[in-house]
Amino acid sequence: MLAPQLAAVFTKLQTLSTSDHASVVSMNIFVALLCACIVIGHLLEENRWMNESITALIIGLFTGFIILLISGGKSSHLLVFSEDLFFIYLLPPIIFNAGFQVKKKQFFRNFMTIMLFGAVGTLISCTVISLGVINFFKEMDIDSLDIGDFLAIGAIFAATDSVCTLQVLSQDETPLLYSLVFGESVVNDATSVVLFNAIQSFDLTNTHPKIALEFFGNFLYLFLASTVLGVVVGLVSAYIIKKLYFGRHSTDREFALMMLMAYLSYIMAELFYLSGILTVFFCGIVMSHYTWHNVTESSRVTTKHAFATLSFVAETFIFLYVGMDALDIEKWKFVNDSPGTSVAVSAVLIGLVMAGRAAFVFPLSFLSNLAKKSASEKISLREQVIIWWAGLMRGAVSMALAYNQFTRSGHTEVRGNAIMITSTISVVLFSTMVFGLMTKPLIRLVLPHPKATSSMLSDQSTPKSLEAPFLGSGQDSFDDSFVGVHRPDSIRALLSTPAHTVHYYWRKFDNAFMRPLFGGRGFVPFVPGSPTERAEHNQPQWHPSKIHASGEKPVR
Repeated sequence: MLAPQLAAVFTKLQTLSTSDHASVVSMNIFVALLCACIVIGHLLEENRWMNESITALIIGLFTGFIILLISGGKSSHLLVFSEDLFFIYLLPPIIFNAGFQVKKKQFFRNFMTIMLFGAVGTLISCTVISLGVINFFKEMDIDSLDIGDFLAIGAIFAATDSVCTLQVLSQDETPLLYSLVFGESVVNDATSVVLFNAIQSFDLTNTHPKIALEFFGNFLYLFLASTVLGVVVGLVSAYIIKKLYFGRHSTDREFALMMLMAYLSYIMAELFYLSGILTVFFCGIVMSHYTWHNVTESSRVTTKHAFATLSFVAETFIFLYVGMDALDIEKWKFVNDSPGTSVAVSAVLIGLVMAGRAAFVFPLSFLSNLAKKSASEKISLREQVIIWWAGLMRGAVSMALAYNQFTRSGHTEVRGNAIMITSTISVVLFSTMVFGLMTKPLIRLVLPHPKATSSMLSDQSTPKSLEAPFLGSGQDSFDDSFVGVHRPDSIRALLSTPAHTVHYYWRKFDNAFMRPLFGGRGFVPFVPGSPTERAEHNQPQWHPSKIHASGEKPVR
């Protein structure tokens, strides 16, 4: 009686063991491929025609082709795509590091322009793409797509990936251009995800006149609430580390707390149905302004290296998987009977991406220039072309949103959905590889500045987080920007130089209230026997009482 049952259990255990072993083999191969991407990317770094993203894509394509041959055409990837893997584990370190490493004085100096491009521009691009697909897809043989899918497509392809341009531009030679491209890319990703979630949460089958206002209100709520949550979590981490001063006992605890609090901000945003991207980005900014200055010197070096490394590995992982998934036979078999349709859809999407990008970059640049008095702060036509080009590439965010909309656990059995997945893969591959390879010669052609060109070849060969000084003045801070800012004496001064005026009052508020409470540069706790005290035993500490009433930096 028990023999058949025992045999069944033994067979099941064997199956599980085989499955576990296959997973271990897959992970071994994938980790080896990640190592290969890093090594090959380093070897190709000199000429900068190839960057890590393109290298990972090509290696992924080649590996997928090999696996496809070995499996007899059944599969091309080692891992099944999981939205949780992307949104919960891979995306947070990338976005947090972007906020943690951001050049804050450039970012906030151009904050209004960045928000104009990243938020308003994304809405315009989404609208153009959505209207375009509604009109063009009606003429094509694509079924099963409704108005919700068309709007989602607009949000999917409004998400940019500016990594290729940022690896060529120089922060030192073109600070305005780099700041705008970098800042817009992060805000754009957050806005696209918020927009996508807002579209999914609305019942578009029952439309009424007030739906546009409700949609905009929901979008604004998600945007502001996500930002506030990120700021609050960042301030809490700064307060805890400042009061308890973990470095007195263990720098490992400081680093662990910073990392876990950063991740907690993202998870809390997902818990409350907010935008985790926006939350963890502003959490990174706040942590770099307050928390980072409250930890010991060894913790500062550790956090800079660790966060940059996690971000780099996550980006490489994503592009490697995208390259392997591009040859997934399950999705391509649905378009075998009509390959022309898939090509046409991809071509239409690329055209709409270019049109949607142009629809806001040039008009919004014109409006931004009207509000600026100094010629050096205005965006030239050459720089506008680079900003337009930088946003043409599509990457991991577009892939993840497309899988979220058109698949279930990475699989689909609907022809229309399969066409959208394969078209998204085609657009990501084409834009990253073709546009990415053309980025360097285009920037050399449009910005033929000898010093900028040499800087691009030298400075950008190393990640910015590893080439900048880690200690002391190496960490960018709000109070270093706008040197020589004077107190505005009239409403006219406020209107003529709003960024400088806002910074003046922010610095006074920061020095008077925020830094004494949450720490930051000049407010590092002084604990006898601590690493900070041993390193600076011959130097007097900065104290809040030595801050000038005018809001100047603390003096020693």
